[in-house]
Amino acid sequence: MSKLLLFPLLWWLFGNPFVALLVLLLILYMMERRFIGLTPSLLKPLTRMRKLSKLKEELRLSPHHTSTKLEIARLYMEEGKYDAAYPLLTEVLQVMDDSADVLSELGTCELKRGAKAEGEAHILQALELNPRVKYGEPYLRLAESFALSDPQKAVQYLEQFRTIHSSSCEANYRLGALLKQLGRVEEARQAFRETVELYRGLPRYKRRHERRWALLARLQA
Repeated sequence: MSKLLLFPLLWWLFGNPFVALLVLLLILYMMERRFIGLTPSLLKPLTRMRKLSKLKEELRLSPHHTSTKLEIARLYMEEGKYDAAYPLLTEVLQVMDDSADVLSELGTCELKRGAKAEGEAHILQALELNPRVKYGEPYLRLAESFALSDPQKAVQYLEQFRTIHSSSCEANYRLGALLKQLGRVEEARQAFRETVELYRGLPRYKRRHERRWALLARLQA
């Protein structure tokens, strides 16, 4: 109701209904980003682009700088440019072959490029070096990769993730989605209900990150 009242107020303020509508949509977007977070950030790609440009210049001046290569590869992966990230990660691994973080990054990149066997092997190697690398996130990446081709394996990886990150609404929601895919409807509903209950019990500072999964789970439950 308050939003309906806001539009005529903005119309009166700006004297133009189209400008008022744009301002209203901007306000709604900012509120959604602040309290829910389902919509993508408009500023993050610009920030990433500037950072990537700066790092590329640094790498041009210091072509053997390993940490710069790793940062560039991570930014490429955030953009979904896994083919661009892959050669950089393989170069980094030659220098940091005992790094669980690098192995998990390379494994994730390989999974996204369709090389499931290689990606799984590198991620499992990373988890062997450090079972809690990236707070167990590699298990989620494995579950995502095998969700369609091998749902049972995906469920196993999600269960392993939950042993590490028991307060993750995302893990519970993804588990419910996989169980539903397997036809285990009642178990799926239970997982979705647990996701919502878990969210309710989270401290306020953690709810912002997990709210998306709680909302999706509520729709499914």
